Amino acid sequence: MNDETKITLRLPADLHEWLVAQAKAARRSLNSEIVFRLEVERAAAGADAESP
Repeated sequence: MNDETKITLRLPADLHEWLVAQAKAARRSLNSEIVFRLEVERAAAGADAESP
């Protein structure tokens, strides 16, 4: 089973609207869109940390 944590997140209205539009275009829920983007950023940060 996947461990998950529930959080409350406050976003500026314009950022929320943009994320909703991005999620709709990708046919994902807003939650899935946020998780997807955070995972992509985490992978990129890990790759940056490994490069000399």
